[in-house]
Amino acid sequence: MRIALLTFESFASAEAVRRFVDANAQRIALVALSDPLAASWRREIGRSVRMLRRAGPRLIPYLVANFLLPRLAPRRAGAPPEKTPLARLCHARGIPCVAVPDVNHPAFQARLAASGADLIVTFHCDQILAPATIAVAPLGGINVHPGLLSSQRGPTPTIAALAEAQPRFAVTLHQLVARIDAGPVLAEARCDLPAGITALAAARHLHLAAAPILEKLLDDWEHGDAPEPAPGASAPGPYHSFPTWAELRALAAIGRKPADWRDLAAALRLPA
Repeated sequence: MRIALLTFESFASAEAVRRFVDANAQRIALVALSDPLAASWRREIGRSVRMLRRAGPRLIPYLVANFLLPRLAPRRAGAPPEKTPLARLCHARGIPCVAVPDVNHPAFQARLAASGADLIVTFHCDQILAPATIAVAPLGGINVHPGLLSSQRGPTPTIAALAEAQPRFAVTLHQLVARIDAGPVLAEARCDLPAGITALAAARHLHLAAAPILEKLLDDWEHGDAPEPAPGASAPGPYHSFPTWAELRALAAIGRKPADWRDLAAALRLPA
């Protein structure tokens, strides 16, 4: 089975994705690095401004640690795979790697078809695939979600988890469909994380936990055991967008944070 891996480099997922790529180079036909800034700086800056207006300053450490600081981290020759920027790692492993401003553009769909990938895997990809893009791969697609479905749908599932009275942390693999985080669940694993963990640190742990689950699913599939939707699956729950001022203030009141200084320090040690 050959796969096309679609991802977006960030502190939350980079280490997990790089380890997965290093261990599965032979089955990866294409790596597509989401690059929304290349499509429109004005649009992306506008989206960031709207996000901060919605969430307020408490989300800034989360955004800085997740997306900005890894790009400022020093890049060293001879670094292990998990500390090697993905494009460089792919080059070293002989894997085609492309920056993609729009995963639904006909040019990328053609590149995806030409790769010969049987299956699309989205592993922390910030773009939503249209049905026509998913259909390019004969076996469709799978998404890695660092949260419990169907109750923790959306871009920040670990923040949604921390908002629960008793936080539930999990990784979920589900089929890609047009609706966000709404496809049938194929695999799920609950994870016990330490009390006081931040949402960003939890996301990093969950992505790392997801990689071996994804590998096993792909191995089983290659040996004829195709994944089937989990029994008793419920309808998709409510969608949680980026948190609001009020939601983050409520988290702070019970001593829970999107990110803290430890995340900032760790992000500076993981180049993107």
